[in-house]
Amino acid sequence: MKPAKSKWLAYTVIVGLIPIMARLLAWVVTSTGRVTPFIASDFVAFGLVLHISVVNELEHASIKEASMKSILNSISLLFITLYGALCALNVVAEHDPGLIDPTLMFFISVGFSTASMALGVVTFYYLPRIRER
Repeated sequence: MKPAKSKWLAYTVIVGLIPIMARLLAWVVTSTGRVTPFIASDFVAFGLVLHISVVNELEHASIKEASMKSILNSISLLFITLYGALCALNVVAEHDPGLIDPTLMFFISVGFSTASMALGVVTFYYLPRIRER
Protein backbone atom coordinates (compact mmCIF):
# COMPACT_ATOMS: atom_id res chain seq x y z
CA MET A 1 0.00 0.00 0.00
CA LYS A 2 1.40 3.41 -0.98
CA PRO A 3 2.09 5.88 1.86
CA ALA A 4 -0.60 8.38 0.78
CA LYS A 5 -3.22 5.64 0.67
CA SER A 6 -2.23 4.20 4.04
CA LYS A 7 -2.27 7.71 5.55
CA TRP A 8 -5.76 8.24 4.19
CA LEU A 9 -6.82 4.91 5.66
CA ALA A 10 -5.29 5.71 9.04
CA TYR A 11 -6.20 9.37 9.32
CA THR A 12 -9.62 9.38 7.78
CA VAL A 13 -11.27 5.99 7.93
CA ILE A 14 -9.98 4.89 11.31
CA VAL A 15 -10.58 8.30 12.92
CA GLY A 16 -14.03 8.43 11.31
CA LEU A 17 -14.84 5.03 12.79
CA ILE A 18 -14.01 6.11 16.37
CA PRO A 19 -17.65 6.92 17.32
CA ILE A 20 -18.88 3.61 15.90
CA MET A 21 -16.12 1.59 17.59
CA ALA A 22 -16.50 3.44 20.91
CA ARG A 23 -20.24 2.70 20.94
CA LEU A 24 -19.56 -0.96 20.12
CA LEU A 25 -17.07 -1.15 22.98
CA ALA A 26 -19.59 0.46 25.34
CA TRP A 27 -22.24 -1.99 24.15
CA VAL A 28 -19.93 -4.97 24.82
CA VAL A 29 -18.94 -3.93 28.34
CA THR A 30 -22.29 -2.70 29.64
CA SER A 31 -25.33 -4.59 30.82
CA THR A 32 -27.67 -5.92 28.15
CA GLY A 33 -29.99 -3.28 26.74
CA ARG A 34 -28.19 -0.27 28.26
CA VAL A 35 -26.37 0.83 25.08
CA THR A 36 -27.52 0.49 21.48
CA PRO A 37 -24.70 -1.04 19.40
CA PHE A 38 -25.27 1.13 16.32
CA ILE A 39 -27.04 4.45 15.86
CA ALA A 40 -27.54 6.73 12.88
CA SER A 41 -25.60 9.69 14.27
CA ASP A 42 -22.35 7.69 14.44
CA PHE A 43 -22.64 6.86 10.75
CA VAL A 44 -23.48 10.48 9.96
CA ALA A 45 -20.27 11.54 11.72
CA PHE A 46 -18.31 8.91 9.77
CA GLY A 47 -19.72 10.16 6.47
CA LEU A 48 -18.95 13.78 7.32
CA VAL A 49 -15.34 12.90 8.13
CA LEU A 50 -15.01 11.07 4.80
CA HIS A 51 -16.41 13.95 2.77
CA ILE A 52 -14.37 16.63 4.48
CA SER A 53 -11.35 14.49 3.66
CA VAL A 54 -12.40 14.22 0.00
CA VAL A 55 -12.98 17.99 -0.27
CA ASN A 56 -9.57 18.63 1.30
CA GLU A 57 -7.83 16.21 -1.05
CA LEU A 58 -9.50 17.74 -4.09
CA GLU A 59 -8.56 21.23 -2.93
CA HIS A 60 -4.88 20.26 -3.08
CA ALA A 61 -5.08 18.02 -6.15
CA SER A 62 -3.72 19.05 -9.49
CA ILE A 63 -6.08 17.32 -11.88
CA LYS A 64 -5.88 18.11 -15.55
CA GLU A 65 -9.58 17.36 -15.99
CA ALA A 66 -11.27 20.20 -14.11
CA SER A 67 -14.67 18.65 -14.77
CA MET A 68 -13.76 15.55 -12.73
CA LYS A 69 -12.66 17.71 -9.80
CA SER A 70 -15.91 19.69 -10.06
CA ILE A 71 -18.02 16.53 -10.15
CA LEU A 72 -16.31 15.00 -7.10
CA ASN A 73 -16.53 18.30 -5.17
CA SER A 74 -20.20 18.68 -6.05
CA ILE A 75 -21.01 15.15 -4.93
CA SER A 76 -19.18 15.71 -1.65
CA LEU A 77 -20.96 19.00 -1.00
CA LEU A 78 -24.30 17.35 -1.75
CA PHE A 79 -23.55 14.59 0.76
CA ILE A 80 -22.38 17.11 3.37
CA THR A 81 -25.71 18.88 2.95
CA LEU A 82 -27.61 15.59 3.26
CA TYR A 83 -25.63 14.71 6.39
CA GLY A 84 -26.55 18.12 7.81
CA ALA A 85 -30.21 17.29 7.23
CA LEU A 86 -29.75 13.90 8.92
CA CYS A 87 -28.16 15.67 11.91
CA ALA A 88 -31.17 17.97 12.14
CA LEU A 89 -33.53 14.99 11.94
CA ASN A 90 -31.58 13.28 14.73
CA VAL A 91 -32.04 16.36 16.92
CA VAL A 92 -35.78 16.37 16.16
CA ALA A 93 -35.93 12.65 16.98
CA GLU A 94 -34.31 13.29 20.37
CA HIS A 95 -37.02 15.83 21.19
CA ASP A 96 -39.94 13.83 19.78
CA PRO A 97 -38.96 10.14 19.38
CA GLY A 98 -42.21 9.13 17.69
CA LEU A 99 -41.80 11.63 14.86
CA ILE A 100 -38.85 9.94 13.10
CA ASP A 101 -38.56 6.21 12.36
CA PRO A 102 -35.20 5.28 13.96
CA THR A 103 -34.79 2.12 11.86
CA LEU A 104 -35.26 3.98 8.61
CA MET A 105 -32.96 6.75 9.83
CA PHE A 106 -30.31 4.17 10.66
CA PHE A 107 -30.50 2.45 7.26
CA ILE A 108 -30.39 5.77 5.40
CA SER A 109 -27.32 6.82 7.42
CA VAL A 110 -25.56 3.51 6.81
CA GLY A 111 -26.40 3.71 3.10
CA PHE A 112 -25.08 7.25 2.84
CA SER A 113 -21.89 6.40 4.73
CA THR A 114 -21.33 3.38 2.47
CA ALA A 115 -21.69 5.63 -0.58
CA SER A 116 -19.33 8.11 1.07
CA MET A 117 -16.75 5.39 1.60
CA ALA A 118 -17.05 4.42 -2.07
CA LEU A 119 -16.49 8.04 -3.12
CA GLY A 120 -13.49 8.23 -0.80
CA VAL A 121 -12.01 5.11 -2.34
CA VAL A 122 -12.56 6.48 -5.84
CA THR A 123 -10.96 9.78 -4.87
CA PHE A 124 -7.93 8.38 -3.07
CA TYR A 125 -7.22 5.26 -5.06
CA TYR A 126 -8.14 6.38 -8.56
CA LEU A 127 -7.34 10.10 -8.38
CA PRO A 128 -3.61 9.45 -8.91
CA ARG A 129 -4.48 7.68 -12.17
CA ILE A 130 -6.49 10.68 -13.31
CA ARG A 131 -3.52 12.95 -12.50
CA GLU A 132 -1.21 10.83 -14.65
CA ARG A 133 -3.30 11.25 -17.81
